[in-house]
Parts: sequence; structure tokens; C-alpha cells
Amino acid sequence: MIVELLPLLLQGATVTIQITLLASVLAIVLAFIAALAKLSPLRSLRWLANIYIEVFRGTSLLVQLFWLYFVLPLPPFNITMTSFTVAVLGLSLHIGAYGAEVMRGALSSVPRGQIEAAIALNIPPFRRFFHIVLPQAIVNAIPPGTNLLIELLKGTSLVSLITMADLTFRANQLVQLTFLSREVFGITLLIYFVLAQCINFAMRMLARRFSRGTMRGNH
Repeated sequence: MIVELLPLLLQGATVTIQITLLASVLAIVLAFIAALAKLSPLRSLRWLANIYIEVFRGTSLLVQLFWLYFVLPLPPFNITMTSFTVAVLGLSLHIGAYGAEVMRGALSSVPRGQIEAAIALNIPPFRRFFHIVLPQAIVNAIPPGTNLLIELLKGTSLVSLITMADLTFRANQLVQLTFLSREVFGITLLIYFVLAQCINFAMRMLARRFSRGTMRGNH
């Protein structure tokens, strides 16, 4: 009986993986942009970044998803999006707000002496940022960033409430059909755990790669 449950759960897991991957990429981009805006000398950019971060950190992810899916299609907005688009956008905006603070802290943690040395060597600002500051900031951001990506994965369970047929949605379907709560949710927990460990492993590999590159750069 358990073998018969797997195909439907794996279908849901595929949707969960797709949402997680796309939302993760978009969340990283949003976090990077918002972090740079917070560090900008322009007050207007800092102000906009603070509004974005505080709104999405200070409100419920579930309410944000409901707002995007159920409220935006109503007047005066009249913006209709598919449940998949809402899932990716909602999760990325939410996690990106937390990631912005992580990235801001990581950028600020790069020793000022290295930046001043690069300026003294007449290294252009663009090259200085991408070759000296950013690689070290990424190494510092990866540990807390890993936690945020795992939180994003777990947050995908909420998209079942906006009709997305993700892993949690399929698990609930199977429980209603078979009444095998222990078996279905046990397998579901295991799948989420395996996916979280995959994220953890991938981020550790990324950290090692950037750490080696940073060490070679320092030498």
C-alpha cells in the first residue's frame, strides 16, 4: 500500500522542488538588491529597502500569499496571477526580506582595511566589489542563508492553501482517500527532510568553493 502512495507524493514533491528552486533564486536576487539599497548613500533607496524589509518580515507569510492570490485580482488592482506564480513570488518576497539583512551584515563584515588597500592600489570600484568584497560576503552569508532556504522549503507547505498541488496538498489528498495518516505524513516528513538535507549539502559545497577562492585571493 505504501508503494502505491509514492507516485502521487512524488508528483507533489516535484512541484515543491520547482517552487523552492525558483523562489530561492528570486529571493537571493531580492536580498542582494535590498541589501545594497540599505547600504546606499541615497536616503530614498534606504527608505524603500526598509519599507520592503519591515513589511514582509513583520507580516504573516500565509496572509501575504492570500493577499497576492485573493486580493490583487479585485479592484482597484485587477492583477491576476496563477497559483504557481503567487507561490514563487510570495515566498521569494518573504524570504528575500530576511535575506536582505543577512546580506547587509555580510557585506558590512568585510574588513575595511582590505577595501582601503584596494583603493590605494587603484583597483576600480566594480572590480573591487566583485573580486574582493562580494566573495568574502558570500562566505559569511552562506550559514544563515542556508537556514533561510530551508525555511523557504518548509514555507512551501502553505501554498497548498492557494490550490497548489504541492507535496502537502498531495499528502492531504491521500489521507482523505486512504485514512492512512501515519503512513502518508510519515513519508511526507521524510521527503521534506531529504530535501532540506540536499539544500544543506549544496550550500556547504558552495561555501567550500568560495572559501578556497577567497584564500587563494588573499595569497
